[in-house]
Amino acid sequence: MFISFAKLFALLILFSTGLLSSCAELKESGRTIGHTTRNVTREISHGTRDVTREIGHDTRRAVKTIGQETKDAVNSLSDDE
Repeated sequence: MFISFAKLFALLILFSTGLLSSCAELKESGRTIGHTTRNVTREISHGTRDVTREIGHDTRRAVKTIGQETKDAVNSLSDDE
């Protein structure tokens, strides 16, 4: 009975050691995947932010240009009268 218990204990220790080493590998893989995902997401969001900013600036310039052209057209009509 004592010998079978010792064998069971030894198998349990070997199994635990193997399980711990595989857990460490899984943890490292998860960390690598997580950091890669974080970095890619950050790059996408920065690119999106930059594009949105440029669209906003171009839209503001277009609206100002249209407003100035309209103002100039109204002023030239006023001057003709």
